[in-house]
Amino acid sequence: MNDISHRPLAARVRPNSLDDFVGQQHLLGSEKPLQLLAQSKQIHSMILWGPPGSGKTTLARTLVTNADAQLLEMSAVSSGLKDVRAALETARNSVPSQTVVFIDEVHRFNKAQQDAFLPHVEDGTITFIGATTENPSFEVISPLLSRTRVFVLKKLTLEDLETIVRRALSLEYSTTDIDDESIELMCNYADGDARRVLSLLEFSLQIATDGVITKTHLETVMGQTYRNFDKRGEHFYDQISALHKALRGSDPDASLYWFMRMLDGGCDPLYIARRLVRFASEDIGLADTRALSITLDAWDTYSRLGSPEGELSLAQAVLYLASVPKSNATYVAFKAVRKQVSENPAWPVPLRFRNAPTELMAELDYGKGYRYAHDEVEAFVPDERYFPDEMPDQQFYRPTDRGLEKKIGEHLARLRELKRNTKCQ
Repeated sequence: MNDISHRPLAARVRPNSLDDFVGQQHLLGSEKPLQLLAQSKQIHSMILWGPPGSGKTTLARTLVTNADAQLLEMSAVSSGLKDVRAALETARNSVPSQTVVFIDEVHRFNKAQQDAFLPHVEDGTITFIGATTENPSFEVISPLLSRTRVFVLKKLTLEDLETIVRRALSLEYSTTDIDDESIELMCNYADGDARRVLSLLEFSLQIATDGVITKTHLETVMGQTYRNFDKRGEHFYDQISALHKALRGSDPDASLYWFMRMLDGGCDPLYIARRLVRFASEDIGLADTRALSITLDAWDTYSRLGSPEGELSLAQAVLYLASVPKSNATYVAFKAVRKQVSENPAWPVPLRFRNAPTELMAELDYGKGYRYAHDEVEAFVPDERYFPDEMPDQQFYRPTDRGLEKKIGEHLARLRELKRNTKCQ
């Protein structure tokens, strides 16, 4: 018999049946899709998408075992196209039984490697199961995605992790002394990751005295907590999106929460600073012109002080952006004029608006007829238009009635009224 004592705890206590599987009740509960599939003793091609430690590999293995199918496992981290072809050859030469090829971290396979599976999934040579922490819409090629069903696994709850810890203790460390508070601390630290909580339990036991795990042991093993925050993946963009929407929704408390979540997960504060500057123009604009200055000042302050001192300046900017009036009028106007410019001819600048620094240019009527606005009443020429002569008048910028932009809108409305009165005379 093989000695498995050297294997990590997570591998030693991995469930071998769906009865022992913890979590994902939206997929495995009564009358749920994977429970119904298991009851039929069948397996079909699928993508299991979920955060680290949510049970993707364990679920794949138990479903394959339940269906009495042959399992070929590969990791996209260490396998290449040669390994893919070898696995497919094994599947073709196997006895007449269903062969499941399981690819862990499938998002790491390139297009050519994913393409290699297509005809064999199509003709039934293999059943394909891929596991990924990344959004398969972006990381799995469309032809393969269309031949599979995507199941989304959720981050394990605190209760799920506590169940996993207590099961591991009963199986491997039944004489261990650990109180409920320490188990809760351990599970909170793991942040929904079963593999992490079991590693923490195992490491804690290695330094424990007489089989007693205390909070001191846990704090020694845990060190500094880093939440699940993939700097390039789905969680990263989800949290940025949440911050942006909380700011836009004028909720300073929620905005501060998502800001701190990102810092806690290891996000570069300078990246957050850049996003705040963008927000100041996109979602506040001229409703409060101080917003852009404050965010730039916060960025500069952080650049000078660094972490953790400079993070407070970014928090101040977050609170300000969330609290002031909002306007996307600048953003809307920018998109509208960009569309207009890209879809229409590049009409020439009217002669009256061109400078005439040379005698020849003056002879060609450059600048002829131009009226200097500051010489006019209210520094405004009511019967002048500044678009190209071939282009009809447009209104791209439509101020809102919020903040400073309300006054800007009133001023522009009065100028447009002066224009209308001049045309009528």
